[in-house]
Amino acid sequence: MSHASARRLIASATLCAMLAGFSATIAAGFDLLTKRTDLTETDLERVADVTRPTADFSKAEQYEAMQAGATTSIDPVTEDSFSHISANIPFEKEQNFKLGNALFRKLWVSAPSSTQASDGLGPLFNARSCMSCHVNDGRGKPPEGGPSAVSMFLRLSRAARTPEEEKAIAGADILNFPDPVYGHQLQDLAVPGLAAEGRMAITYDEETVTLGGGETVSLRRPHYRATNLAYGPLDPATTISARVAPAMIGLGLIEAIPEADILAHADPDDADGDGISGKAAIVRDHRSGKISLGRFGWKAQNATVRDQNADAFANDIGISTPDHPKAHGDCTEAEKKCQAMPTGVQKRLGAEEAPGPILDLVTFYSENLAVPARRKASFSETLRGKRIFYETGCISCHVPKFVTRRDTVNKAQSFQLIWPYSDFLLHDMGEGLADGQQVGLASGREWRTPPLWGIGLTRTVSGHSFFLHDGRARDLTEAILWHGGEAEKARNAFSSLSKDDREALITFLESL
Repeated sequence: MSHASARRLIASATLCAMLAGFSATIAAGFDLLTKRTDLTETDLERVADVTRPTADFSKAEQYEAMQAGATTSIDPVTEDSFSHISANIPFEKEQNFKLGNALFRKLWVSAPSSTQASDGLGPLFNARSCMSCHVNDGRGKPPEGGPSAVSMFLRLSRAARTPEEEKAIAGADILNFPDPVYGHQLQDLAVPGLAAEGRMAITYDEETVTLGGGETVSLRRPHYRATNLAYGPLDPATTISARVAPAMIGLGLIEAIPEADILAHADPDDADGDGISGKAAIVRDHRSGKISLGRFGWKAQNATVRDQNADAFANDIGISTPDHPKAHGDCTEAEKKCQAMPTGVQKRLGAEEAPGPILDLVTFYSENLAVPARRKASFSETLRGKRIFYETGCISCHVPKFVTRRDTVNKAQSFQLIWPYSDFLLHDMGEGLADGQQVGLASGREWRTPPLWGIGLTRTVSGHSFFLHDGRARDLTEAILWHGGEAEKARNAFSSLSKDDREALITFLESL
């Protein structure tokens, strides 16, 4: 590595520390922590030192292979690599994980049913279980020629129309506004006796990109439509956005990253002039209603793993929980027949179809799915690719390391050095990836930086290699080439690399 490159990395690390001062601006008007309260000054210095980006690519960093700290799974690589319990969970907690796993796989049925603890599906829905979307706890994919898109769906929403609606979004009181007939997402399945809302139709245009050395790559640009609509047309103001299910690993650790450490990387006004902004997603916790930092979902619309799960129960499966008690799921008032269908609420079991203990167990399971250990972290080709990943500027958004809170409720996640390769902030990704759909403070061009850990096991676990929010990229190279906006400089640096250097960078990503 050149001295100039090393100086750039060190300067970048120093700048990250300086940007902590911008946290107060980001959090203005909101009750967010801008400094860690769980550590002594000595520990704060230790954390700053250990999370500083490396400038030495001659060997793997200490503990780098254990990318989720003591929670990392060292089980053999198989299709179940995303389904293991965090390695440091005490034995007495394993029962809750196994019960949560059973509920995650549970197939819900329509009401009324003899299996009263399992009825309440829909009435309109996209999947019958959590596992239907997150096969092997991995990522979803677009439908390839089939009629159903179980692990992918269309989000529906419109932007604010009035000053009052704009104020509600600015105050994090609402994320956006649903279609008046079809609600927050298009449900392509329904219980017997009810028509599904419609189908998702996808067509692709192929576009050729020329890389350094003259090599060409074909990118596919998707076009989405809602077809076979059973309840009339969509509102003219409704936007549609395709989303695939993300992988489930490491979620509890992400929640354990201190707000202040994520905010320290934000630079919403690009004060340093590097072209990378990074904006915090400000949302409300579903249960408490308190302002929180969004960190889950493609647009960081949820603050906690529980929030993410409650949303999925409500919108994907149509199951009510204490956080979303509406028993008819995403049925709107315009869908009268749907509203009249029986529900699965059993008063003797609770006020919702999935009472509190069920949501608690599924959340515990989701929070404690282990991140697999790195493969070949110390191999020369991996280290070469890592150096290129750093030098091309990828770590401006894909921040390598964090240290979790010391005072976590789940002690297994306490004070862990983790390597998610994400800043969990919103970034303008350019027109190519824009969906035109506002979600809270995220504009139609902004997306949360997804964590990269486990990305190299996608084909092993999920049986495919589709990436990005809608699975348009058929491999990691295509995924990088779709980057635009704030990531355009890094994307151009990648595309201008020699073939050998590009392959080394991909080798590094596949080791994660």
